[in-house]
Amino acid sequence: MKLYTIDTGFFKLDGGAMFGVVPKSIWNKLNPADENNMCTWAMRCLLVENAGHLTLIDCGIGNKQDEKFFSYYYLHGEDSLEKSLHRYGFTAEDVTDVILTHLHFDHCGGAVKRSSDGRLEPTFPRARYWSNRAHWQWASNPNLREKASFLKENFAPLKEWGQIYWCEDGQEVTPGVSVKFFYGHTEAQMIPYIQIGTKTLVYCADLIPSSAHIKPAYIMAYDVRPLVSLEEREDFVEKAVANKYILFFEHDPRYACGILTQKDDRLEGKFFVHLEEVL
Repeated sequence: MKLYTIDTGFFKLDGGAMFGVVPKSIWNKLNPADENNMCTWAMRCLLVENAGHLTLIDCGIGNKQDEKFFSYYYLHGEDSLEKSLHRYGFTAEDVTDVILTHLHFDHCGGAVKRSSDGRLEPTFPRARYWSNRAHWQWASNPNLREKASFLKENFAPLKEWGQIYWCEDGQEVTPGVSVKFFYGHTEAQMIPYIQIGTKTLVYCADLIPSSAHIKPAYIMAYDVRPLVSLEEREDFVEKAVANKYILFFEHDPRYACGILTQKDDRLEGKFFVHLEEVL
């Protein structure tokens, strides 16, 4: 098995939204805000090469939205989904599977592209795209709170082209890659667990979006069920410490991954800029 970090660029989100009820006097030390109270976040995806499968987990924000939409999020950086794939010698045609942790635009926007004639079509023409029925239904009929995050042009074409597949909680989707469902951030968010020999890497998506969110109470205001998030995160952190999970952070602007430890009542983390440092 080989793992590749796929950097798709950076964007900005409101710091208060990202840290919820945590005071700015605390979170601003973790990810300093600009003059507009916006913090920089990564859109870091993961590519898993194993047993004849090339599995991409999430795919960034994409580039098909209009200038007004992108102006809200201050996209910056030199990386893109295509550039990162090419860096490792891959193209979109090589990807066999795409696991979409959930259908918020910053996680699945790159799943669909606009062709030269204006059609919306899957970015990865040979891939099976994986979601689950509960989350798909939730995203297709969004509540008012999440409506702006679920853009149907990012995922509806996958079904129209016959490339969407459903998985179940606990299923091994591709060799060595299984998913577990979580319900605090959104309905049935899929968190991938990747078995690498005796090590387990967890792609944290929006369960723990960055190293600054490792404390269970550091819950985003975007989460639709914050008390469920708290319970899920407490349980997950306990298991992460006990099992020495490698946590892969999708949104951390600096660190790709980390390992958590517990010393008395203090939760600590050792964080790494590059995934290769812990594999």
